[in-house]
Amino acid sequence: MRQLRLAKDAMDRGWADPELDLDAVAGHAGYSRYHFIRAFKEAYGETPGLYLTHRRIERAEDLLRTANLSVTEICHLVGFSSLGTFSARFKAWTGLTPSEYRAKNVGRGAALIPGCYAMLWAGGFRSGPGKGQRNSEEAD
Repeated sequence: MRQLRLAKDAMDRGWADPELDLDAVAGHAGYSRYHFIRAFKEAYGETPGLYLTHRRIERAEDLLRTANLSVTEICHLVGFSSLGTFSARFKAWTGLTPSEYRAKNVGRGAALIPGCYAMLWAGGFRSGPGKGQRNSEEAD
């Protein structure tokens, strides 16, 4: 069970990484991919892929309610590479499209967080040399 928790923790930490794949997560548990799928489902009641999708959709729900970002930006921030897949999975999980969800839930709390702050917090902006910023050696 400890190995499964390590793998689940890796998914909880890396849910936004679109390259997080079954082999990498199974490696955290020290299992083959097929044994990992069976063991994870037995322990947690859903497959690792479904678990990861649910974590990503939960985070998308938060961003749709609180951040002034487009649905496409949110799709990519939470680790989906396809807007169509994101929208279909979001609707299957919530019963609403991302746009419908936002329209229904925005305005029920604080003002929306400006998109630039949400992107910075979520890691959407990559900083470093060659990305529009100078490193400290160049600044001197």
